[in-house]
Amino acid sequence: MVDLVIATPAALDLIELLKQKYGDNLFFHQSGGCCDNSAANCYLQGDLTIGAGDKHLGQIGACDFYISVSQYEYWKHTQLIIDVIDGAGGTFSLEGSEGKAFHTRSRLFSDEEWAELLTRPQE
Repeated sequence: MVDLVIATPAALDLIELLKQKYGDNLFFHQSGGCCDNSAANCYLQGDLTIGAGDKHLGQIGACDFYISVSQYEYWKHTQLIIDVIDGAGGTFSLEGSEGKAFHTRSRLFSDEEWAELLTRPQE
């Protein structure tokens, strides 16, 4: 089964560090731009409202990962790969004080993967 979003080992390590600091009630939302550019932001449950305009892509590090439906339309042909870079982190994202930032990379799905995704029921 093809995952719509995955995380690198570095991202998984950072997620575990954030869980140690903040607990297990973390989730991600792929920002659509604006203040933090286009970034995977990590939040505590309740810090950002998820609604009908958001699509659940899966989980990374046992944390739910969402993207806005409108942004998903641009990215749906790619697998999101959440990585970590050195930097100040996002303004709103929990890793901001760690000297690291979650960074979204992507790759195009293969023809076989795309065909599989087209047969999946839509959420």
